[in-house]
Amino acid sequence: MAESTLWWLMAGAAVAAELVTGTFYLLMGAIGLAAGALAAHLGLGIPAQLVVAAVVGGGAVAACYAFRRRQPAAPPAGENRDVNLDVGETVMVERWQPDGTAQVRYRGASWTVSHLPGEIPVAGLHRVREVVGNRLVVEKA
Repeated sequence: MAESTLWWLMAGAAVAAELVTGTFYLLMGAIGLAAGALAAHLGLGIPAQLVVAAVVGGGAVAACYAFRRRQPAAPPAGENRDVNLDVGETVMVERWQPDGTAQVRYRGASWTVSHLPGEIPVAGLHRVREVVGNRLVVEKA
């Protein structure tokens, strides 16, 4: 069996393992293994193939890591509009309880709302800022 065939089989196994585990970095390793296969096709010796595979795979992992570090952190799920469509919607608060909560009708059900820490509870239109369990955290709109 040709050396390049072994490299391609290892690259395929890395892709299959990534599909099973969901580890994105295995794909970067598979790119390195494919580079090793291409080095074998070019007729380089085994030490050169190993170096090419290690440099390309390691470089791909480093580049992916650096790219992900530069991306802004996603907000927590309770505050993220992409995860929870209630964030950003408005509710009408008629009156606040002494404990800092209120009951509102929202989406056909009764919800408990609380205000953001440090805000003075005032009746009126409020915007949902976060969902914590079955409680809406709101701010004055």
